[in-house]
Amino acid sequence: MSTAGSRPVITAALVRELVDAQFPQWAGLPLKPVEPGGSDHVIYRLGGELSVRLPRHADARGQAEKEFTWLPRLAPHLPLAVPVPVAVGEPGSGYPWRWSVARWLEGEVATVEALAGSRAAAVALAEFLTALHRFTPENPPSEELRGGLSAEEPRGGLSAEEPRDGLVARPLAERDRATRAAIQQVGDVFDRAALTRLWDAALSAPAWDRPPVWSHGDFHTGNLLTLDGRLSAVIDFGELGVGDPARDLMIAFTLLSAESRAVFRDALGVDDATWTRGRGWALATGLNAYTFYAAVNPRVAAQTTRQITEALAG
Repeated sequence: MSTAGSRPVITAALVRELVDAQFPQWAGLPLKPVEPGGSDHVIYRLGGELSVRLPRHADARGQAEKEFTWLPRLAPHLPLAVPVPVAVGEPGSGYPWRWSVARWLEGEVATVEALAGSRAAAVALAEFLTALHRFTPENPPSEELRGGLSAEEPRGGLSAEEPRDGLVARPLAERDRATRAAIQQVGDVFDRAALTRLWDAALSAPAWDRPPVWSHGDFHTGNLLTLDGRLSAVIDFGELGVGDPARDLMIAFTLLSAESRAVFRDALGVDDATWTRGRGWALATGLNAYTFYAAVNPRVAAQTTRQITEALAG
């Protein structure tokens, strides 16, 4: 198959060939592309009950295995639906990475217009994060996280003992150089001094001093689904990891308004230091997306402008 740079060209014919060759039980099911796809994956609906996700680039190549290992264990403990992978496909037909088949989740991508002012959505988000963040590793994380994970559940399930490569969430400070460079780059659009003050405050806020916990890691509007106007599912766990829960607070600045954000914070019970680090995560991720995509994607420009502005507002 051909590639564009380091990215494989993923076509319906390729997906059909991979599915039919590796999972003949689904060979007769129709394939339909899901648009818009994600920045990391090409997605096809397979029949009425399944979806196929293929990484677009090398940075997403480990997600199929991660989600297949962990989401079935986390799902029973979470109040919103999450993807349940049912199979991992192998490289083939010139496609270089593993890919996944998961249960299809009905719903529409959450929007600011629909949910920004919703107190119910704010509470639902807080309940989801409360459930996710209560799981902690039995041993401190390291570059190669080993040891079990525990909560108020009996051993088994979430406390498997295999190595957990790639599950250590990186600290906010590792984004310092890139974030300061982005601040300089966007100085004609945003208040550079205000951005710098927030970033300095986030880095100097007291660190998370409790046991590290599970975090979604990419908890923004595009990874939430709604049904009948209510939050129904959380998707795309490629950044799932163990560490500081502050990273997941970016949702407060990507989706919520000032009023619903206050409801969310109260329901979650977030202390000042964690909230400030969460604002830092929202700023860093917003600036990263803005500098990469805003010039070529008006939708991303609008979303990330709002995210940065709301992070500055607090």
